[in-house]
Amino acid sequence: MTELLPGDTRMGRVSLDVADLDALTAFYRDVLLLQVLAERPSEVDLGRGGETLVTLRHRPDLPKGERRSAGLFHTALLHPDRATLAATLASVAIRVPQLYTGAGDHLVSQAFYLDDPEGNGIELYWDRPRDEWRWQDGRVVMDTLYIDPNGFIGEHLTDAARDLLSTEPERRSALDGLDGTVGHVHLKVGDAELAKRFYVDLLGFELTADVPGAVFVSAGGYHHHMAMNTWRSAGAGLRAPGLGLGRVDITLPDATEVARAAARLRAHGVQLRDTGAAVELDDPWGNLVRLSPA
Repeated sequence: MTELLPGDTRMGRVSLDVADLDALTAFYRDVLLLQVLAERPSEVDLGRGGETLVTLRHRPDLPKGERRSAGLFHTALLHPDRATLAATLASVAIRVPQLYTGAGDHLVSQAFYLDDPEGNGIELYWDRPRDEWRWQDGRVVMDTLYIDPNGFIGEHLTDAARDLLSTEPERRSALDGLDGTVGHVHLKVGDAELAKRFYVDLLGFELTADVPGAVFVSAGGYHHHMAMNTWRSAGAGLRAPGLGLGRVDITLPDATEVARAAARLRAHGVQLRDTGAAVELDDPWGNLVRLSPA
């Protein structure tokens, strides 16, 4: 039986290689309402509640990634409540409506989708309480039902949440106490069955759902921490160097759990790179994954 990742495993930051660092920083800060937490030469960390959710790495030397290649499908930013989600969605509607791509009520969550200015997919969502999720034969029941984004904003945007939309520093300070996490990361891959073997049988996630061309996996009974699909990328092979996904971070409870996962992967012949406290590995399509302690 496959040894599973700990139940309190969660997703860490997503690193993106970008061509225009200033423009992408402005987008994640001013449109998605993230805060700039750190700036280094050619890198910017953005997040909420002191936690980095997205790291932007300036790589103008890289070519634009191919739409049908493996890589990032979307980074899913989990909001603590519908009011905060409505504020972020309203910011998108006001500032970059042309980047909005759709929405879906997935029964476990409500989600809205867009692309950043360089084509990296983003999901903005909130979760319904876990006791409202349904499971059938060990799989979480999900769907994609229609949501009216304007209706969602109108119903859930509170006066307090409107302060998040302000460009005035004293009102933007409302962001200081705002929490957020990378709820899940969705990847483009070439083969869904191979993705299941890698992320479930080797890495130790549990399979929570599978649909034609896609698998959804999690730790600890979450609906999904990661998903892998072939909807645009069936048959894709190893990624060529290009803009887009740089790295996906998975956070384990402590260094002991990182070492345990690393030993299991090595026993299956997976090549790892030890960076000290963390280990890095490539999935079968060259998507870089980092395991690190909380």
